[in-house]
Amino acid sequence: MDASNRPIPILRLAGLRRTFYQGHREIRVLDGASAEIYPGQAVALVGPSGAGKSTLLHIAGLLEGADGGSVGIDGRECIGLSEGERTRVRRSDMGFVYQFHQLLPEFSAMENVMIPQMILGRRKRDAQKRAKSLLAGVGLEERLNHRPAELSGGEQQRTAICRALANEPRLLLADEPTGNLDPRTSERVFAALVELIHRTGVAALIATHNHELAARMDRTLRLADGHLVEVQPGQG
Repeated sequence: MDASNRPIPILRLAGLRRTFYQGHREIRVLDGASAEIYPGQAVALVGPSGAGKSTLLHIAGLLEGADGGSVGIDGRECIGLSEGERTRVRRSDMGFVYQFHQLLPEFSAMENVMIPQMILGRRKRDAQKRAKSLLAGVGLEERLNHRPAELSGGEQQRTAICRALANEPRLLLADEPTGNLDPRTSERVFAALVELIHRTGVAALIATHNHELAARMDRTLRLADGHLVEVQPGQG
């Protein structure tokens, strides 16, 4: 493909460096980590515990600073932005899914998906319409008015995924989104997540310890010794 016709990466990480200190001990978690994530791609982020996957996601999500390198979101360099500008980018261009759903317990599934939209100024009627559509798309059309405590773990996590996509973000970051679910429920949540990624065209970076699920994503990146390495199919 001609370079001029290539899509712009939604997420571009270049030469990220991050070092932590424990007493006199230096821990170099990121040491030049670089990657590009494109629209509609579900990209797995794997690596041993303590390798820095969560740190990488926090930096990519503009929640944490880096010691060096750059983070580009949809062609815009974001490392040097003010905190207010970073917040605006997170609200308008990013969605986040965590291991624990973090839904608002006093609101229904539909209301949890409506609230982020209304914060950005979408009319209640339009927010409700989109929330219903997203939830129906993951099989929750009969659970719209149930509060989180009335939902199963898988239903809660599917609601959290819909909430993350409510404002049509360009980038989705997920940290072990099926990590606290049983294998059968994990499979269903994973399938719903990947289907939404492909249908909406969002670029997604998903940290996981589940190598079987990672192998079914579009690409896999391994974080080790501070570097990101593309895992070729069949390498595991």
